[in-house]
Amino acid sequence: MLHFYSMNWQELYTARRTGDTDAKHANPDSVRTSFLRDYDRIIFSSAFRRLQNKTQVFPLPGPVFVHNRLTHSLEVASVGRSLGKAVGDAIAAKYYNESDNFKEFYKYELPSVIAAACLAHDIGNPPFGHSGEDAIRTFFRELTGETKNIIHDTLSENQLKDFELFEGNANALRTLTNNFNENDEGGYRLTYTTLASIVKYPCSSSEGFNKATGLIATKKSGFFDAEISLYRKIASSLGIPKKEGFNHVYARHPFVYLTEAADDICYRIIDLEDAHRLHIVTLDKIKELFYPFFAMEEGYNGLPYVEKKVEALVDDNQKVQFIRAKWIGLMVEKLSALFMDNEEALLNGTLEKDLLKCLPNEYAKLINDINSYSYSHVYNYQSVVEIEIAGYNLIGGLLKEFIHAVLNPTHTKSAKVLQLVSSQFPISKQKENLYHDIQSIVDFISGMTDLYAIDLYRKMTGISVPQLR
Repeated sequence: MLHFYSMNWQELYTARRTGDTDAKHANPDSVRTSFLRDYDRIIFSSAFRRLQNKTQVFPLPGPVFVHNRLTHSLEVASVGRSLGKAVGDAIAAKYYNESDNFKEFYKYELPSVIAAACLAHDIGNPPFGHSGEDAIRTFFRELTGETKNIIHDTLSENQLKDFELFEGNANALRTLTNNFNENDEGGYRLTYTTLASIVKYPCSSSEGFNKATGLIATKKSGFFDAEISLYRKIASSLGIPKKEGFNHVYARHPFVYLTEAADDICYRIIDLEDAHRLHIVTLDKIKELFYPFFAMEEGYNGLPYVEKKVEALVDDNQKVQFIRAKWIGLMVEKLSALFMDNEEALLNGTLEKDLLKCLPNEYAKLINDINSYSYSHVYNYQSVVEIEIAGYNLIGGLLKEFIHAVLNPTHTKSAKVLQLVSSQFPISKQKENLYHDIQSIVDFISGMTDLYAIDLYRKMTGISVPQLR
């Protein structure tokens, strides 16, 4: 029997898509369900393909293959599918008296939803990793002179915060739903279910980045000013309640916790696996960080079994891969169980921490050890810092050129600069549309690959001169 909380499992999924009309008929495809189509639309998209040349942690390209945003997203989707399957089976079994459609969704469709959401979770990230986000924020925070006066006088507070607090999570929703100058509305026309499963921080820019609220929703932001009405429609359709006392802050959709968990599991082990391939981290350190998890288990997850299998392998990279596979499997088992343990809080929108933080206390120190070591020895490794600095300079330089052109469209150089912007990103050159024109520039730059941004910056600054082609 279903218990009814603020949200309920019956309403938290729908095949309705962005761009659908009220007269929309059911999915006519007898082979692919609506949620499998979401996955396919993302994986075949140009925005997803561009992730192959966006930095995950270590600079690209290099002599040793390491993860980029695309390979990371594919692996997160694989883990997300497993989490979705485990949780979906548990919900279908617990509520076995519900309708066939209910059981069909949770048993067979939820894995596709979580996999699709995971596939797209980084699709809004700019080039050069998280430093790309910081570079965009820094540019708009440090505006001076006439540029600052015009932008601050024209944009609303929330619109300004979209740029000063630019967030890749919010940009993912925009990337997936904006029609980018095409006639048909809805962007990739994904289901509301998949889109809601991506929005980790369901709040506006001006109300986000505020940890003092104690709400996980306001840790960052999840939608820009331009997408507020869209998210309101998604929330209304799925029965997601708004948080009291706020203008645009909502409870998290429960499926978000699974998307987040898949990402949290992957980057904690895979970034260290890359570091091992680059000889930054030793095999002994990997064992030191991850073996304690198995010491608390028995059987195939127990430390004796894991040690025996690792020692039987010859190649150190293979040993790390085995540890990685076993640890991911263990975490999927633990976190899917914790999801069901926290069902009431999830449906009431009151679980204010991620699933990894729901692990028993004895795991907290182990996770903190991984976080601390990764921060000190991986994320602050020299080549990682170098590319972050390069990202600041490149993205800041491109923004300076393009924003100046938007604000001064009649200048001769400005007209030339704006010709470089793809027609996907319309520039009206009208002051009353300044917010949307700036968004088009940020859309253009955030969608670039690392190498394209480098190439364009060199050509625009005269570091290299393009040849006729």
